[in-house]
Amino acid sequence: MKNKRVVFLYEKLSENPKEDELDVIRQMKHIRKALLNLGYSTDEIPFSIDLDWVIKELKRLKPWVVFNLVETTLGTGQLLHIAPSILTYLKIPFTGSPLNALFITTNKVLSKKQLNLLGIPTSEWYMLDETDKIKPKGKYIVKPICEDGSLGLDENCVFTGNNKSFRNKLKKLDKKIYFIEEFIDGREFNLSVLGGKKGPQVMPPAEILFTDYPDNKPKVVGYNAKWTEDSFEYTHTPRTFRFNKKDQLLVKELQSIALKCWNDFDLKGYVRVDFRLNNDNQPFVLEINGNPCIAPESGFVAATKRAGLKFPEVVKRILEDAFI
Repeated sequence: MKNKRVVFLYEKLSENPKEDELDVIRQMKHIRKALLNLGYSTDEIPFSIDLDWVIKELKRLKPWVVFNLVETTLGTGQLLHIAPSILTYLKIPFTGSPLNALFITTNKVLSKKQLNLLGIPTSEWYMLDETDKIKPKGKYIVKPICEDGSLGLDENCVFTGNNKSFRNKLKKLDKKIYFIEEFIDGREFNLSVLGGKKGPQVMPPAEILFTDYPDNKPKVVGYNAKWTEDSFEYTHTPRTFRFNKKDQLLVKELQSIALKCWNDFDLKGYVRVDFRLNNDNQPFVLEINGNPCIAPESGFVAATKRAGLKFPEVVKRILEDAFI
């Protein structure tokens, strides 16, 4: 295992990178430290649409495995599949979810269609040309189909079906970019799953608490809640791993669904499944996040710590899963 080269692949930063872009660099530094502790050498390639150059660099460096940290290409999640496509074409092992699984889970509409086919509960959704299906008393949220990191998502995206003014705004949006989802105004949970030689392991579940939220403020874990540290949303959405006895059956159900998502979507490496509960405490899968953030302060890393795992062990298992 010693002296094998791990090459980081990550999107080339823009001229004025935002926090979500810089987060990839933080992840890379954190992972590199773990890799060096494990005895690996590392290198990096900033991924861009200049595919000839990327392919030449990959062939020159001859990586034992690529640590795939590409979250967007040309600043959009719509092209996220290009990096794993190149790696698959070159037959280079890479970390995280494989091409097909990443392509489906990145596209929220495709993911929801697959969830329905698999019998996994997910909230109702509509395309922008299906507004006639919206119920006047229903509550909905407009989301980008492919963007990660809650880009373009905040409380202003939540609306009621009888809001004619908002529905008129929907007509101006690109139906290839956005879709409408039923807004489930209940408890929110994150379930992290880690692969490895012994198979997937579901980490302790985390609940996102919306503390001191005004009644008229939609509970949304949007861009501010994830990246803007001085915002109300960031400081009032803490994570907890503490549950009382009456939640034990719910916890087991969430863990079971998360594991089913892993198996049925052919996921690998590391994954986070996000849930919301409706008024009847029924869990619905909101999103399946292949290759979630594993920066030191991330929810995934917090869950692995809760499970008693040190970060080098997490990285080791992610690498192992690249060859299974």
